Amino acid sequence: MKILAPLCLAFGILTGCQTTPRPGKMATPRIGDEILVAGQFVHTGTRVVLWMDPGGYDAYRVERRFSPLERADWEHSRQDEKELTSPNRYNLRRNGLSAEEIERIRGGGWDLPSLQRVVDQFVIHFDACGTSRECFKVLQDYRDLSVHFMLDLDGTIYQTLDLKERAWHATTSNSRSVGIEIANMGAFGPDEENPLDKWYAKDASGRTRITVPPEQGDGGIRTRSFVGHPARPDPVRGTVQGQELVQYDFTPEQYLALSRLTAALCKSFPRIKCDYPRDVTGKLVTRKLPDAELKAYQGVLGHYHIQTNKVDPGPAFQWDRVIGEAQKLLHGGMSDMADQTSKGHLHSGTLTR
Repeated sequence: MKILAPLCLAFGILTGCQTTPRPGKMATPRIGDEILVAGQFVHTGTRVVLWMDPGGYDAYRVERRFSPLERADWEHSRQDEKELTSPNRYNLRRNGLSAEEIERIRGGGWDLPSLQRVVDQFVIHFDACGTSRECFKVLQDYRDLSVHFMLDLDGTIYQTLDLKERAWHATTSNSRSVGIEIANMGAFGPDEENPLDKWYAKDASGRTRITVPPEQGDGGIRTRSFVGHPARPDPVRGTVQGQELVQYDFTPEQYLALSRLTAALCKSFPRIKCDYPRDVTGKLVTRKLPDAELKAYQGVLGHYHIQTNKVDPGPAFQWDRVIGEAQKLLHGGMSDMADQTSKGHLHSGTLTR
């Protein structure tokens, strides 16, 4: 009998054991914090909307998401948008794989250990669009680009592709990285024309408030009546790629969600070290990494560490805040996060489920 029980569990469908779930019975429902890694659900402890969920953003689709439906198909899309060159905006990760492995995986057959061997960078962008809905519109409908995650003003994370896919977001790092676009209007030179006054203003109490402009409607923000505030009230000045830049900070909700996602990714992909690029004194590197250093680098990094023509996530991004909190979660706090997750407490700003 002791031998029969595990056999029933393993071969219930063949043996007809009573432990076999009934055909048609719904599987255990997700709680809403899971990301998808090579077909496996991984908890993050913060709210995640997958591409397959209502209200999600699906980068697997060929058609444009926000164009008129009758012109959304690929034939009309390539006529209407000359920058679109491919019906697919992602492809297969190949770097580090043998010919035999590529042949096995090309049909979608990634196993987690193989993916863990390939992925060793987490690239952080600002979207310069202000909201995740507008970001997906630009990527999917106009730019022939994609990214695994988008992080909205209210802390909601949207996953658009399984992490097994090679998203098009960071040129030379695409094959080895996971990418995220954070809703933020970006960084500008002090004398450069910019949209910041349109998005950021003081309210009656003197607190800086984020206002989505009328042309974006409600912005698609998932949290009803959400009012966003940058983590620091005044514009932040700093230098990236040798340029002096001005930028408003990200929201506290975004920092909380990103810290939890970072911890989950570093846990899922051991080659992503939970740290950012540092110089010999231990300070943040604010320029593109030299080619040899970038090739060897494993960890969390900004778009500007990869390309000289990029400055995201900008001078306002608080690297120590994100990495410090993620490291706390990894070094003892993951069990607390798991307990909260199992009880259904999903962190997305003030939202609790």
